[in-house]
Amino acid sequence: MSTGQSKVINRAEVVDRNFIEYVQQYQPVEPKQSLSANGLTPALFMQLFESQIRSRQLDLMARILKLENKVFYTIGSSGHEGNVLLGNLVRHTDPAFLHYRSGGLMMERSRQVPDIDPIWDTCLSFAACEDDPASGGRHKVWGSKPLWVIPQTSTIASHLPKAVGCALGIELGQRNQTGLPVPDDAIVLCNFGDASSNHSTAQGAFNAASWSAFQGLKTPVLFVCEDNGIGISVKTPENWISENFKYRPGLQYFYADGLDLENGFQQVKRAVDFCRQERKPVFLHLKTTRLMGHAGTDFEVDYRNIKELEACEAMDPLLSSAASAMNHGLMSAEAIITLYQDIHRECMDKANKAHQKNRLTTLQEVMAPLAPTDRDKVHLEAARTGAQDERIAVFGSPKALPENQPDKHMAIQINRGLQDLLMKYPETIMFGEDVAQKGGVYTITKQLYKKFGAKRIFNTLLDEQTILGLAQGYATMGMLPVPEIQYLAYFHNACDQIRGEASSLQFFSNGQFSNPMVVRIAGLGYQKGFGGHFHNDNSIAAIRDIPGVVVACPSRGDDAVKMMRTLVALSKVNHRVSLFIEPIALYMQKDLYDEGDGLWNKPYPAPEEYAPLGSPRVYNAQAEDVLIITYGNGVLMSLRAARRYQNQSHAQVKVMDLRWLQPLNAKAIKKHAEKFARIIIVDEGRRSACVGEGVVTILAEQNIRPTYLKLITGADCFTPLADAAKLVLPDEQLIFKTLINSEE
Repeated sequence: MSTGQSKVINRAEVVDRNFIEYVQQYQPVEPKQSLSANGLTPALFMQLFESQIRSRQLDLMARILKLENKVFYTIGSSGHEGNVLLGNLVRHTDPAFLHYRSGGLMMERSRQVPDIDPIWDTCLSFAACEDDPASGGRHKVWGSKPLWVIPQTSTIASHLPKAVGCALGIELGQRNQTGLPVPDDAIVLCNFGDASSNHSTAQGAFNAASWSAFQGLKTPVLFVCEDNGIGISVKTPENWISENFKYRPGLQYFYADGLDLENGFQQVKRAVDFCRQERKPVFLHLKTTRLMGHAGTDFEVDYRNIKELEACEAMDPLLSSAASAMNHGLMSAEAIITLYQDIHRECMDKANKAHQKNRLTTLQEVMAPLAPTDRDKVHLEAARTGAQDERIAVFGSPKALPENQPDKHMAIQINRGLQDLLMKYPETIMFGEDVAQKGGVYTITKQLYKKFGAKRIFNTLLDEQTILGLAQGYATMGMLPVPEIQYLAYFHNACDQIRGEASSLQFFSNGQFSNPMVVRIAGLGYQKGFGGHFHNDNSIAAIRDIPGVVVACPSRGDDAVKMMRTLVALSKVNHRVSLFIEPIALYMQKDLYDEGDGLWNKPYPAPEEYAPLGSPRVYNAQAEDVLIITYGNGVLMSLRAARRYQNQSHAQVKVMDLRWLQPLNAKAIKKHAEKFARIIIVDEGRRSACVGEGVVTILAEQNIRPTYLKLITGADCFTPLADAAKLVLPDEQLIFKTLINSEE
């Protein structure tokens, strides 16, 4: 058959026809051993086989109804139906992070909880119905609250780091006695494809699990590599998976035949039992094949010859299961075909009914679970104080309470604020590179390890993907993580852990799952040329466009404490993800105008004080001549330039510190800007996609038309070393000149 001819053949139809013909023509043989020899009973084998057929018929249904625009997702599980073994042997109380070829697993796992109809639920998901119990019609994901399947949208193994965090969180939750939402002996299931195992995120997760186990930390994560030998069109080299993973320290390797239920059952059971009993990470290499291409739109004959396709189709795991059923006398050929066709009709019928169900029709419905915010409850929680006797115990004496201490700079006040939060919220944990004994590069976490212990303050390996993955896993287990990313530039190494994973979980689970956290990130510029780009990263464009994430940036110590209280309350009440950008150059800043004036040292806020979400801080609020809108380092520069300008001019300058950079507070910007004829926006970030662009857009949309509008930003350039750094960043002199020019 020529390639041109084979292109017109629907491989789904071939696979379907092959199964029926195989069963009709098969001549049973005497089995080499009984099912019980492999740990199976006849009833269990038939249950697994039926789950396999359910998964297959859902795939076939999706291919058919896609042509009628009734189904919107066709990446199927055909060839991977051997993962029904995991659906049976792993408990429904074991948190599961699944990839998209987990249909068989879900069909079987659903049997563990009464009143779940996995075919109906999957049809609702395929049809993007708002009744879809996994995502509410937002995406086709495998997910279920009662089954502890946390929805994933990943195709590149970016879900692996949080699976490691979840496994470590099970053990940490027991040590901290914070109460776990799963049994103490739970393990974490995480599956992925052979191609995805090569991704840097996956490699980081394997390394983190091995690193943890190597040190004796209990890490009960079951990595399952479902090896079908190909990633879309790129083949996996033969034996690559086994040779790559057999000998990793701290990671126990198991192999299982996912193409044969009889052989695979005991092999998978050994891996699951080892993980649960030894509390160590396991790499289960599950042999599978891929049928019907990567997805419904994938024409495999463009990159695989027909003989190769036919060889894969001959390894169809349903053929092996059907043969076993007939060999052991469990079903006749006629009974198998009847079951196969009955399930097909069930899938088609339920899919057509699901098509009639309601879908999301408004933007408000779509966005509802993305960024829940109960402002009053959040502010009430932020104002709630911890027990005073506990605070005294933490700080040492009533006189030592931070609100009774002299004014201090931001670094000290953040440290004190973190201590208050750790005392107020026993479930809070803080971690990152160097945060424990050393107390962080800038001593922000100094003494926390000594006061709160290694269970709550601990170092991680040097991998930002792992740090943010751990945060997600810990949060899933009921903790409130405050991870530290050492520098803003390092965050970009792991941005997708927030963009594609943490921030999307509430959205794609329709609010059923969440991973609340407050990520502390030291960043921005003006460190007098030290460190170059990687220690002076002034770009937050990649952060501000992440849906649902709150980005906050204080410029002074008291604001930092009050804003942290609000962010942690937001995580506590609404389970939100937020990023707290701490300007490094302002950590130790004591003076405002003149050396030694101490005006930038600020008092520690009383325990009930907080910063309302989105609220700016305004200086010289009565001024009506010029408005400067800024944040971070720009606040000090603007205040200094404004004083110089006011000393030689009759004009008065109001300075508005945004503080909250995402979402921007359009109402507050309008309120403070609408009376001004001259507005200057000072943004230390790069010009392209900076915060200032967002402010300008708000001004335009609010129909605010000042006679003078100027956006001052950094250059679209990386930050160099030494004095050359001054050339790419805005400074006080530039702001002053702009104020002068605004008079013209």
